Amino acid sequence: MNIHIIGICGTFMGGVARLAKDLGMTVTGSDANTYPPMSTQLEALGVELFEGYSAINIPENVDVVIVGNTISRGNPELEAVLDQGLAYTSGAQWLGEHVLQGRWVLAVAGTHGKTTTSSLLAWLLEDNDLSPGYLIGGVPENFGESARLGTTPFFVIEADEYDTAFCDKRSKFVHYRPRTLVLNNLEFDHADIFADLKAIQTQFNHLLKTVPQHGQVIYNQNSGALDEVLDMGCWSELKSFNSNESDWKVSKIKNDASHFLLSHADQEYEVRWHLFGDHNMANAVAAIAAAHHVGIPVANSIESLRAFKSVKRRMELIFDQDDIRVFDDFAHHPTAISETLGGLRRSVGNEQIIAILEPRSNTMKQGVHKHLLADALQQADHTLVYADSNVKWDINELQSDENSIQAYDQTEALLDQIIFLIDQHQGSSNVLIMSNGGFENLYQRLTHRLEST
Repeated sequence: MNIHIIGICGTFMGGVARLAKDLGMTVTGSDANTYPPMSTQLEALGVELFEGYSAINIPENVDVVIVGNTISRGNPELEAVLDQGLAYTSGAQWLGEHVLQGRWVLAVAGTHGKTTTSSLLAWLLEDNDLSPGYLIGGVPENFGESARLGTTPFFVIEADEYDTAFCDKRSKFVHYRPRTLVLNNLEFDHADIFADLKAIQTQFNHLLKTVPQHGQVIYNQNSGALDEVLDMGCWSELKSFNSNESDWKVSKIKNDASHFLLSHADQEYEVRWHLFGDHNMANAVAAIAAAHHVGIPVANSIESLRAFKSVKRRMELIFDQDDIRVFDDFAHHPTAISETLGGLRRSVGNEQIIAILEPRSNTMKQGVHKHLLADALQQADHTLVYADSNVKWDINELQSDENSIQAYDQTEALLDQIIFLIDQHQGSSNVLIMSNGGFENLYQRLTHRLEST
């Protein structure tokens, strides 16, 4: 089969391309910006890439065109597909029909923690000889790539609630039909496509309808919005985590949650690992519970946790020298920001924390959550926010007596201020950069400046 992918360089669509190649298909693709590392990964797989969108990019012998969910009407390649009457589908639908059909799908859904929990779960299965396939919206460091086909029936997928394609406004995850479903949490997000929280809850209800009665739904019992979804109907076995009444209970032994006690079915297990933060502790428990559903003993999963290497851009330590540490993190929602900063604070104690934030998602740029952001940033000693012309609200509204928050519209000036704050501080400094984008290469520019001093 010959497939062509419009919008191929995103993590999800790049993963689809990888799986298609593993199935023996011929793959071509186009994107507005084809750049490393995804472009080099795809080229290494033998995928022919086209820079920019044009009708001439579509091969004459194409069997089906996969349209990425960022592609909308007016795109010249999409218009050519429609004008010529070519067969087309979405990435999620293609995945459901060609990869997931007939497999034991373990899906991880929720507003926060999907990538880390999916990566954890894939690793627990891998380390216990179940050789799963997976497709994850990040790069798990234990695997070094975001997708693979796998050699057993098990397939782990990060189940995103974002819409499927220009022609299919259901969430992508309705195509996955999981047998094991993790519901991490649920809050309002993606204000560009969802009117309110209820609209997202409707999509989660659709997802629950696809889980078989002998499947299992593992849900965060500390999320009221998820309780409301479950009240709308659930036809599968339910298992809970993250509260004192849950099927899977936890209690911290060390304040930063790198050492905790896990209780399940009247058994207690001591867990030590190198990740920290209450949110990561919850992610770990959810992954252990999902692995348990496919038959992995709890003790085995706990042992595997010790060898988990985290995920690229999830509290990734990218610089550690002369009492200065720089972390790269994907957090872009107030809850994720608060949890990430809280975990870092509990880990580093009174050391200086400089939080760097790029409000890049459509929800953040519109200021939907601005009333929550000041509180979310309180654990930082200093917060520097990059506010270019795409940010539609005044960052200075966040400034208060309790918060030291400064806005910058140039990354070079922001970079100078980071260096100044580090130089002025007598003691260890932790710089946490939070963005779900490239941030004008701020990470490399900062580490280069630090290495040069």
